[in-house]
Formats: sequence, C-alpha cells, structure tokens
Amino acid sequence: MKKFAMVAALAMTVVSLAGCGSKAPENKVFSADDLPGKVIGVQLGTTGDIYASDYEAEGSTIERYNKGNDAVQALKTGKVDCVIIDEQPAKAFVEKNDDLKILDDPFALEEYAICVAKENSDLTAKINGALDELKADGTLDSIISNFIGEERGQHPYVSPDGVDRSNGELVMATNAYFEPYEYYEGTDVVGIDPSMMQAVADKLGMELRIEDMEFDSIITAVQSGKVSVGAAGMTVTEDRLKNIDFTNPYTTATQVIIVRK
Repeated sequence: MKKFAMVAALAMTVVSLAGCGSKAPENKVFSADDLPGKVIGVQLGTTGDIYASDYEAEGSTIERYNKGNDAVQALKTGKVDCVIIDEQPAKAFVEKNDDLKILDDPFALEEYAICVAKENSDLTAKINGALDELKADGTLDSIISNFIGEERGQHPYVSPDGVDRSNGELVMATNAYFEPYEYYEGTDVVGIDPSMMQAVADKLGMELRIEDMEFDSIITAVQSGKVSVGAAGMTVTEDRLKNIDFTNPYTTATQVIIVRK
C-alpha cells in the first residue's frame, strides 16, 4: 500500500509539474516603455527587427524568426515577452489566438513600397506610372479594402480581358507569411501585394510570376537580378536605400506590439 501511495504521489507530482510547465508567464510588457531588458520576438530582416535592435543597447534580447507566425508561437509559450510586427498581420494573429492582444499605442508609423534594383530605374519609373493610374482610378483602394476592413472578400481584383502580355515577365519576390499582405490560400500566394502587383503587371503588359522566399533574401534577389521586384510589406528605410531603390509608397502601415493577455 505504501509503495502504491508513493507511486500515486509521484504521478500527481509529474502531472502538476507538466501543468505548470505548459502555462506561459504573465505579461510583462504594457507599453513601449517596458521594452528595455525584455526578450523581443521579431521576423528576421523586417522593420520590426530594425526597430527592436535599438533596444539591445538597453539590455533587451532580440529573438529573430524566419516567419512572423514562429515569433507569435514563441510569445504564446513564453519564450519571448512580446512581438513587434505590422498591425495588419498582428490583427490576423490575434484573431486566431484569443490569449494574445495588441497594445493600444502604435509603436511606429511607416510607408510600404516596392523595391527595385538601382540600375533598373526604367522599371521603377514604369511601376510608379502604373501605381499612379491605379491610385487615380480607385483600383488600389479597392484591392486594399478587399483584404482589410468591413469589405473583406467583397471585390477581389480580376485582370481585364484581353491584356497584351508581350512585354515579358515581371517576377515578384515576397515572403508569403504576412497576412493580409501576402499569404497562402492552398497553393496560391494571395493578398494585397500579389493583387497589386498583378494590377501593375496588367498595366505594363507583363506576365506576373511570384517567388516565395525568406524575407531577408528579397533585397539580395532583386539586386542580383534573380527577380524583378520585391513586394512584401517592405518599409522604405535609409539603410535599405543604400542597396536598393524603391517605388513611390503604395500604403502606410503601423508597427505594433503583441503581448499575452
């Protein structure tokens, strides 16, 4: 009987320890003021990564992940204290994880643009012209509202009939784990950026092809000529401008902080 009692007690202890280990720590980040000294999760090479790096001098540890979803999973399990990421993907993550929330105060404001090789100024000018037309006729606003807000899914972009695509191929590099800008539906990469680039390709008389790759490989792929452009919710920064050119911005975005509830 005593042996049985000891075994039962040991089993209860193991169950108790397993339960304790599965519970993530309480939230310790309530504003940007709390970031110094914390463990911050980011997607490698993104603006969130750039901004978070400033806190390393204040004792913060930056954990970098290839996908935003991996950073969010690390937050859920307590491996990081918060995640800095764009507002729209943050909303998508929080919708699917009721144990997470976005802090009320925005972390940073930014502009997204398409990156093009410095020596390819002719293509940059052509894309800027196409973007101007898409803004003027309301197509760009329609594309964005199809993925963000109350009109989601109501008016997907459809290429006009009879588009002449004799001007070659426009190869777009992206990282398709950044909903709603780019993400997978089955085997297709969809979202704001693929739809926008399809509309641009239609204007330029080109065939669009999308290459999915790690975010921090996109600029190198554009520079090397492996792809034509990069469109991946990419912010224009001074450091990036040293290596790559950007088109005119096509939307503004906000960086936010995700924490556990």
